[in-house]
Amino acid sequence: MSGKRALVTGSVAGLGHAIAASLAAAGADVVLHGLEPEDVARAAAERLARDTGARVLLSRADLNDVAQIEAMMARAESELGGVDILVNNAVVRHFAPVDRLRTEQWNEAMAVNLSAAFHAVRLSLPGMRARGWGRIVNMSSVYGAGATADRIAYITTKTALVGMTRAIAVETARTGVTCNALMPGTVPTPPIVARMARIAAERGISAEQAAADYLAARQPTGRFVAMESVAAMVLLLCSPAGADITGAMLPIDGGWTAT
Repeated sequence: MSGKRALVTGSVAGLGHAIAASLAAAGADVVLHGLEPEDVARAAAERLARDTGARVLLSRADLNDVAQIEAMMARAESELGGVDILVNNAVVRHFAPVDRLRTEQWNEAMAVNLSAAFHAVRLSLPGMRARGWGRIVNMSSVYGAGATADRIAYITTKTALVGMTRAIAVETARTGVTCNALMPGTVPTPPIVARMARIAAERGISAEQAAADYLAARQPTGRFVAMESVAAMVLLLCSPAGADITGAMLPIDGGWTAT
């Protein structure tokens, strides 16, 4: 990844940070992005730069705001020289039945989970085309291929990312740019860990038992998908071995979709 520039949205913590850290460790310069408190975000960026030797920029762009997305992309262009690797990872989740989801929650999910990905691709693709090389990874989900109750906005946006991925892959097929969607199962991100803790408290059981019960109903492996496994797939797609993989929907889900 030496000489490459990567932007990973939603990467101050959790899965996005694991992906950004893997790219930086492999030699890429990285734009770290997130809306965590500024001291937390800056500490994460400084730690990543110190640990990997990569140039690390920090963006706190609000992905609800197209102007802020445009400013983030312009800064990546001016300070790093562009974006070669774009990982659209940022996400918001709202849990409610269809008729109880608030309009502002629906609009936020559309903006952050879907429209922000479009705008980031729109703004990075001209440079990728000009350089004859680019990698776009859209972070979908197992819920991009299925559904469950009370997640209408999340499921809609993750499914739409699959269609966006196919459209971009077809348009860029002869340009040296690839576009793929990853479809992780349950990953132990901070929101998931917090959710396991709430379930454990409600049921009067340990967090470990709550996680085991939750995963048993979903992933045949019975364990969380490792963030490092998802990050490794991103690295594969960015390597020479990934040159002929485009328009793919790649599950990393412990066998979830196989069932």
